Amino acid sequence: MSFRRGVVRQSKFRHVFAQAWKAEHCIDDVRVSRVTWDSPLCAVNPKFLAVIIEAGGGGAFLVVPISKSGRIDQSCPTVCGHAAPVLDIQWSPHDDNIIASASEDCTVKVWQIPDGGLLSPMTEASVTLEGHSKRVGILAWHPAAFNILLSAGCDNVICVWNVGSGELVYQLSDAHPDLIYSVSWNKDGSAVCTVCKDKALRIIDPRRGTVREKVHDGTRPMRAVFLSDGKILTTGFSRMSERQLALWDTVHLSEPIAVQEMDTSNGVLLPFYDPDTNMIYLCGKGDCTIRYFEVTDESPYVHFISLYSSKEPQRGAGFLCKRGVDVNKCEIARFYKLHERKVEPISMTVPRKSDLFQVDLYPDTASLDPALLADEWIAGQDASPLLFSLSGGYTPPPSKQRDTLRSKPKLASQDSGGGATPPSPSHIAGPIPCAPTSAAKEAAEELLQPQVATSETDGNTENPKKEVRK
Repeated sequence: MSFRRGVVRQSKFRHVFAQAWKAEHCIDDVRVSRVTWDSPLCAVNPKFLAVIIEAGGGGAFLVVPISKSGRIDQSCPTVCGHAAPVLDIQWSPHDDNIIASASEDCTVKVWQIPDGGLLSPMTEASVTLEGHSKRVGILAWHPAAFNILLSAGCDNVICVWNVGSGELVYQLSDAHPDLIYSVSWNKDGSAVCTVCKDKALRIIDPRRGTVREKVHDGTRPMRAVFLSDGKILTTGFSRMSERQLALWDTVHLSEPIAVQEMDTSNGVLLPFYDPDTNMIYLCGKGDCTIRYFEVTDESPYVHFISLYSSKEPQRGAGFLCKRGVDVNKCEIARFYKLHERKVEPISMTVPRKSDLFQVDLYPDTASLDPALLADEWIAGQDASPLLFSLSGGYTPPPSKQRDTLRSKPKLASQDSGGGATPPSPSHIAGPIPCAPTSAAKEAAEELLQPQVATSETDGNTENPKKEVRK
């Protein structure tokens, strides 16, 4: 389906304007990783920008304050604790100082970044998660449950971790017969959708092991993302190797609701979804453009809006969550485009004459406060992310977990002495829950205490009062 402009459709996003920031606001001399893995290579939140970079003798990624601009000195400290190249990085949705990294060394590590950024190279992770037998290339934090992290590796295994205790709580070792391309949680974290090299789109409940699937036509890498209404949007290739996107109803997976063909380029289309505006941004690796669409309930369901085009191709991109955009400038999205040696911010704005807060552009968005604790989700509960209003702007709070993370006892797998080793895929067949030990429960209570909705404390800013959950 081509992008034909017929009858003008009424939409407040019809005139979204994309503009790159001036050169003095870009970050220069960033040695972006050349690893042959189709990940965004970048992660960003309201506090920090992280970029996977080239590193000799191991894997590393750069972390700088989001306000950083100008040249990056070669002596700038990095997070460099992996023994092999880093393939994916993801910031926690519930703490802007926590970032997870996945590597070719078969491990997932969780790091605590100090406020203000790194002052020295960081080599010791707060938590090391070991359970994959081959390189790990995909990470996805649970959108609503605190400390739940999903990882997928080239061993075709999906692991779900309780980061607070360092435990492997679920493992799906027989759901995928081949390489997993992408994983995405749905809105309340009750299921994930995956796409695999066997050309199948799967919907999986990791706690129960139920799997539903639909086979695609194309043979090249695909991506999938859950939308807030439960539908799934996929990007991939047709039989004729044309890049396309498709919208699927999870109730009827026999045929897609809508399909749009793009072009015949070879680059994988990375979808970035904004649940607040129901917009999809497609960044093709190696492309010079970013396409954006609005998903509605009206045919043809996926409406092409426009595209941003530049002279230089992108190596990857980071997508800033809504908490970080400038509401005073009607900015609805911001990308951090990776060039070979530069990071370039690109703002998506909706022109408005009024200086007042635009309620229609900024519905309540996901807050830092988790809706569930890890044990509650493991026990079978589901909840949508807690929301808050952007009408007063957003100021990132200081991290409250620094000392509790630093004082956390080492996991058995991190001790130099004996002790229990984490479960491996050969020990676990299919999705099974791992019962927490009493020591693990104590560690979970000490580590990564969740942010609370109120700023009231008991006199110690490191120990906030817990919100009573009804």
